[in-house]
Amino acid sequence: MDETAARRIVSEAIDQLGGSRTIVGSPRHPFRLHSSDSVKVGDQTVVVHYGEMSSPAIAMTGRWVFEIKEHELVLLDRPRERGSD
Repeated sequence: MDETAARRIVSEAIDQLGGSRTIVGSPRHPFRLHSSDSVKVGDQTVVVHYGEMSSPAIAMTGRWVFEIKEHELVLLDRPRERGSD
């Protein structure tokens, strides 16, 4: 999966959970039972961790990790090529 596909999948998952404003603007306490959600988009699973005062909202699919902002996704980490550190 490339970055474009990962962004599309994460964006679709965010829409299924009520949009980025819901995920970023309605933080849940990190120790609550439902401080994260998993969503299936096609054959991919997207895990979304809701934002808190001290931590951003994060979405992960495969080995792609994005910070969820109200109007954009910021790439935080991508799959590494074998043999690189």
